Amino acid sequence: MIIRENIIKVPVLDKAFMFSQEGLDDLLSHALFFDLEHYVYKRPICIGVFGCCYYNKSDSALKVTQYMIEKKADASIIVKMAKNYFEKALQENKTNIVTFSGNNDFTVINYLLNKYRVKLDFDRFKKIDIQNLFKKYTGVCTGLKIIEKQFNITRENMSISGTNLAKTFSKIMKDDTYINRMPKEKIEKILLYNQQDVVSLYEILANWNKYINTENREETC
Repeated sequence: MIIRENIIKVPVLDKAFMFSQEGLDDLLSHALFFDLEHYVYKRPICIGVFGCCYYNKSDSALKVTQYMIEKKADASIIVKMAKNYFEKALQENKTNIVTFSGNNDFTVINYLLNKYRVKLDFDRFKKIDIQNLFKKYTGVCTGLKIIEKQFNITRENMSISGTNLAKTFSKIMKDDTYINRMPKEKIEKILLYNQQDVVSLYEILANWNKYINTENREETC
């Protein structure tokens, strides 16, 4: 298992810019920004990369945690590690989970939690889906990369297709030595891609009012 933790400094939150919602006081300080890279073939097979981050107000930084499988045996371990991560986060009052089109990720992780008989109740969290929020306030349903452009978010590397990720995780699941033959640059690219996904979720909500008119929203979306 590859375990990686990064600290990313970010500007001090400006309440005038950040997204807020009635009933969710200081939303970003109590939020987890969550994204999975996974392998699905007819049914969920494994989590390839678990990625999550949260904002630490005391030092104005994001703490990013990632787990990446290296062999088939890691498929069950990564699910248990994800459960432990979320349970610890709840104890630290991280009660919101922010995703992008999160139904896919929750479908995968819930299936695998059930498969490996690991108990975790996501109903204890308030779920916030940025794709749905963007549609609600703009009337447009679009992808994360399009929204990033609107928010002037620049990525360090090019996107990786879901097909290429699935092929990679399929090879890892079938061959325990495959990870040793993977170029280190490819592993770094996958981890950076996932990290940029979760950091983008934070940056969008932290700067929401800069780019989105919240006064003329469609409540029925």
